[in-house]
Amino acid sequence: MDIQAAVKTRRSIRNFSSRPVPEESIRELIESAIWSPSWGNTQPWEIAVITGDALEQYRQQNREALLSGKPAAPEIPFPETWPDRHFTRYKDVGKSVLTALAIARDDQEGRLQYYSRMYSFFNAQALLLTMVDKTLPVEYPLLDIGLFLQSFFLLAHEKGLGTIALAASVNYPDILRKLFPIPENHRIVMGAALGWPDPDDPVNAFERKRDDVGDTVQWIQSC
Repeated sequence: MDIQAAVKTRRSIRNFSSRPVPEESIRELIESAIWSPSWGNTQPWEIAVITGDALEQYRQQNREALLSGKPAAPEIPFPETWPDRHFTRYKDVGKSVLTALAIARDDQEGRLQYYSRMYSFFNAQALLLTMVDKTLPVEYPLLDIGLFLQSFFLLAHEKGLGTIALAASVNYPDILRKLFPIPENHRIVMGAALGWPDPDDPVNAFERKRDDVGDTVQWIQSC
Protein backbone atom coordinates (compact mmCIF):
# COMPACT_ATOMS: atom_id res chain seq x y z
CA MET A 1 0.00 0.00 0.00
CA ASP A 2 1.48 3.34 -1.02
CA ILE A 3 1.34 6.38 1.24
CA GLN A 4 -1.40 8.20 -0.66
CA ALA A 5 -3.65 5.14 -0.60
CA ALA A 6 -3.00 4.61 3.10
CA VAL A 7 -3.90 8.21 3.97
CA LYS A 8 -7.08 8.21 1.89
CA THR A 9 -8.41 4.75 2.78
CA ARG A 10 -7.57 4.63 6.49
CA ARG A 11 -10.69 5.30 8.59
CA SER A 12 -11.77 5.28 12.22
CA ILE A 13 -13.11 1.84 13.15
CA ARG A 14 -16.17 1.65 15.38
CA ASN A 15 -16.55 -2.10 15.71
CA PHE A 16 -13.69 -4.57 16.10
CA SER A 17 -13.68 -8.35 15.99
CA SER A 18 -12.59 -10.37 19.03
CA ARG A 19 -9.47 -11.58 17.22
CA PRO A 20 -6.45 -10.74 19.41
CA VAL A 21 -3.60 -8.58 18.16
CA PRO A 22 -0.21 -10.23 18.80
CA GLU A 23 2.04 -8.29 21.17
CA GLU A 24 4.88 -8.54 18.67
CA SER A 25 2.74 -6.82 16.03
CA ILE A 26 1.99 -3.93 18.40
CA ARG A 27 5.67 -3.66 19.30
CA GLU A 28 6.66 -3.49 15.62
CA LEU A 29 4.10 -0.75 14.94
CA ILE A 30 5.40 1.33 17.84
CA GLU A 31 9.04 0.76 16.85
CA SER A 32 8.23 2.22 13.43
CA ALA A 33 5.92 5.01 14.64
CA ILE A 34 8.51 6.46 17.03
CA TRP A 35 10.39 7.62 13.92
CA SER A 36 7.72 10.30 13.60
CA PRO A 37 8.99 13.89 13.70
CA SER A 38 8.92 15.81 16.95
CA TRP A 39 9.99 19.29 18.04
CA GLY A 40 13.79 19.27 18.30
CA ASN A 41 13.66 15.45 18.25
CA THR A 42 12.44 15.60 21.86
CA GLN A 43 10.15 12.57 21.33
CA PRO A 44 7.93 13.58 24.27
CA TRP A 45 5.43 10.75 23.93
CA GLU A 46 5.04 8.26 26.76
CA ILE A 47 3.01 5.17 25.89
CA ALA A 48 1.23 2.44 27.83
CA VAL A 49 -0.18 -0.59 25.98
CA ILE A 50 -3.21 -2.15 27.67
CA THR A 51 -4.37 -5.61 26.57
CA GLY A 52 -5.81 -8.84 27.94
CA ASP A 53 -7.45 -9.01 31.36
CA ALA A 54 -6.23 -5.50 32.22
CA LEU A 55 -8.09 -4.08 29.23
CA GLU A 56 -11.24 -6.05 30.04
CA GLN A 57 -11.23 -4.70 33.58
CA TYR A 58 -10.79 -1.14 32.41
CA ARG A 59 -13.39 -1.60 29.65
CA GLN A 60 -15.96 -2.66 32.24
CA GLN A 61 -15.22 0.12 34.72
CA ASN A 62 -15.08 2.81 32.03
CA ARG A 63 -18.48 1.74 30.69
CA GLU A 64 -19.99 1.59 34.18
CA ALA A 65 -18.74 5.11 34.92
CA LEU A 66 -20.54 6.42 31.84
CA LEU A 67 -23.79 4.61 32.61
CA SER A 68 -23.75 5.83 36.20
CA GLY A 69 -23.60 9.43 35.01
CA LYS A 70 -20.12 10.11 36.34
CA PRO A 71 -18.87 13.50 35.07
CA ALA A 72 -15.92 13.41 32.66
CA ALA A 73 -12.65 14.85 33.98
CA PRO A 74 -9.95 14.44 31.30
CA GLU A 75 -6.46 15.70 32.08
CA ILE A 76 -6.39 17.57 28.76
CA PRO A 77 -9.56 19.73 28.50
CA PHE A 78 -11.82 19.12 25.53
CA PRO A 79 -13.11 22.04 23.42
CA GLU A 80 -16.48 23.22 24.66
CA THR A 81 -17.35 25.27 21.56
CA TRP A 82 -16.42 25.11 17.89
CA PRO A 83 -16.70 27.56 15.00
CA ASP A 84 -19.87 26.80 13.03
CA ARG A 85 -18.16 25.11 10.07
CA HIS A 86 -16.25 22.78 12.38
CA PHE A 87 -19.34 21.96 14.42
CA THR A 88 -21.24 21.18 11.21
CA ARG A 89 -18.62 18.57 10.29
CA TYR A 90 -18.86 17.10 13.79
CA LYS A 91 -22.65 16.80 13.54
CA ASP A 92 -22.41 15.31 10.05
CA VAL A 93 -20.14 12.46 11.08
CA GLY A 94 -22.36 11.76 14.09
CA LYS A 95 -25.36 11.56 11.78
CA SER A 96 -23.47 9.18 9.46
CA VAL A 97 -22.59 6.89 12.37
CA LEU A 98 -26.15 6.74 13.73
CA THR A 99 -27.61 6.24 10.25
CA ALA A 100 -25.22 3.36 9.58
CA LEU A 101 -26.34 1.79 12.87
CA ALA A 102 -30.04 2.41 12.11
CA ILE A 103 -30.42 4.48 15.29
CA ALA A 104 -33.19 7.05 14.89
CA ARG A 105 -32.67 10.65 15.91
CA ASP A 106 -35.07 10.35 18.86
CA ASP A 107 -33.92 6.87 19.95
CA GLN A 108 -32.32 7.80 23.26
CA GLU A 109 -31.84 4.19 24.33
CA GLY A 110 -30.15 3.34 21.05
CA ARG A 111 -27.81 6.31 21.46
CA LEU A 112 -26.98 5.26 25.01
CA GLN A 113 -26.14 1.76 23.81
CA TYR A 114 -23.86 3.23 21.16
CA TYR A 115 -22.09 5.39 23.75
CA SER A 116 -21.77 2.30 25.93
CA ARG A 117 -19.96 0.54 23.08
CA MET A 118 -17.79 3.62 22.59
CA TYR A 119 -16.78 3.59 26.25
CA SER A 120 -16.06 -0.13 25.80
CA PHE A 121 -13.64 0.87 23.01
CA PHE A 122 -15.77 -0.82 20.35
CA ASN A 123 -14.43 -4.23 21.45
CA ALA A 124 -10.85 -3.33 20.47
CA GLN A 125 -8.31 -5.87 21.70
CA ALA A 126 -5.63 -3.30 22.56
CA LEU A 127 -5.56 0.27 23.82
CA LEU A 128 -2.60 2.61 23.49
CA LEU A 129 -2.54 5.29 26.15
CA THR A 130 -0.45 8.33 25.20
CA MET A 131 0.96 10.63 27.89
CA VAL A 132 3.42 13.50 28.35
CA ASP A 133 5.51 14.71 31.25
CA LYS A 134 3.55 17.18 33.39
CA THR A 135 6.47 19.59 33.51
CA LEU A 136 6.11 20.30 29.78
CA PRO A 137 3.80 22.97 28.36
CA VAL A 138 1.26 20.91 26.47
CA GLU A 139 1.07 22.61 23.05
CA TYR A 140 4.15 21.25 21.30
CA PRO A 141 4.05 17.79 22.93
CA LEU A 142 0.41 17.43 21.85
CA LEU A 143 1.40 18.19 18.26
CA ASP A 144 4.13 15.56 18.51
CA ILE A 145 1.73 12.98 19.93
CA GLY A 146 -0.62 13.68 17.04
CA LEU A 147 2.22 13.02 14.61
CA PHE A 148 3.06 9.78 16.41
CA LEU A 149 -0.56 8.60 16.35
CA GLN A 150 -0.99 9.39 12.65
CA SER A 151 2.09 7.33 11.86
CA PHE A 152 0.88 4.52 14.08
CA PHE A 153 -2.58 4.57 12.49
CA LEU A 154 -1.23 4.42 8.93
CA LEU A 155 1.21 1.63 9.78
CA ALA A 156 -1.59 -0.35 11.40
CA HIS A 157 -3.84 0.20 8.37
CA GLU A 158 -1.12 -1.15 6.10
CA LYS A 159 -1.20 -4.40 8.09
CA GLY A 160 -5.00 -4.67 7.90
CA LEU A 161 -5.52 -3.48 11.47
CA GLY A 162 -7.97 -0.79 12.46
CA THR A 163 -7.66 2.16 14.83
CA ILE A 164 -9.60 5.01 16.34
CA ALA A 165 -8.54 7.86 18.60
CA LEU A 166 -10.94 7.76 21.54
CA ALA A 167 -11.50 10.61 23.94
CA ALA A 168 -13.91 8.23 25.67
CA SER A 169 -10.92 6.18 26.79
CA VAL A 170 -9.40 9.02 28.85
CA ASN A 171 -12.48 10.70 30.32
CA TYR A 172 -11.95 9.04 33.71
CA PRO A 173 -8.22 9.26 34.47
CA ASP A 174 -8.87 8.38 38.12
CA ILE A 175 -9.93 4.90 36.99
CA LEU A 176 -6.84 4.53 34.82
CA ARG A 177 -4.59 5.61 37.67
CA LYS A 178 -6.33 3.30 40.12
CA LEU A 179 -5.97 0.27 37.88
CA PHE A 180 -2.57 0.83 36.29
CA PRO A 181 0.89 2.05 37.42
CA ILE A 182 0.78 5.38 35.59
CA PRO A 183 3.56 7.65 36.88
CA GLU A 184 2.29 10.64 38.83
CA ASN A 185 4.39 12.99 36.69
CA HIS A 186 2.67 11.86 33.48
CA ARG A 187 -0.34 13.69 32.05
CA ILE A 188 -2.80 11.42 30.21
CA VAL A 189 -3.44 12.78 26.72
CA MET A 190 -5.37 10.40 24.45
CA GLY A 191 -6.20 6.74 23.99
CA ALA A 192 -6.11 4.88 20.69
CA ALA A 193 -8.01 1.63 20.18
CA LEU A 194 -6.39 -1.05 18.02
CA GLY A 195 -7.79 -4.26 16.61
CA TRP A 196 -9.05 -6.13 13.58
CA PRO A 197 -12.03 -4.35 11.96
CA ASP A 198 -15.35 -6.15 11.68
CA PRO A 199 -15.72 -6.06 7.87
CA ASP A 200 -19.46 -6.76 7.94
CA ASP A 201 -20.54 -3.89 10.16
CA PRO A 202 -21.94 -0.94 8.17
CA VAL A 203 -20.57 1.49 10.77
CA ASN A 204 -17.14 0.67 9.34
CA ALA A 205 -18.20 1.44 5.78
CA PHE A 206 -20.29 4.63 5.63
CA GLU A 207 -19.18 7.31 3.19
CA ARG A 208 -16.66 9.78 4.64
CA LYS A 209 -16.38 13.41 3.59
CA ARG A 210 -13.66 16.03 3.37
CA ASP A 211 -13.92 19.67 2.38
CA ASP A 212 -12.53 20.86 -0.93
CA VAL A 213 -8.98 22.23 -0.72
CA GLY A 214 -10.33 25.59 -1.85
CA ASP A 215 -12.45 25.80 1.32
CA THR A 216 -9.44 25.33 3.58
CA VAL A 217 -6.26 26.52 1.91
CA GLN A 218 -5.15 30.13 1.35
CA TRP A 219 -2.53 30.55 -1.37
CA ILE A 220 -0.06 33.39 -0.78
CA GLN A 221 2.33 34.11 -3.66
CA SER A 222 3.29 37.73 -3.17
CA CYS A 223 2.95 40.56 -0.69
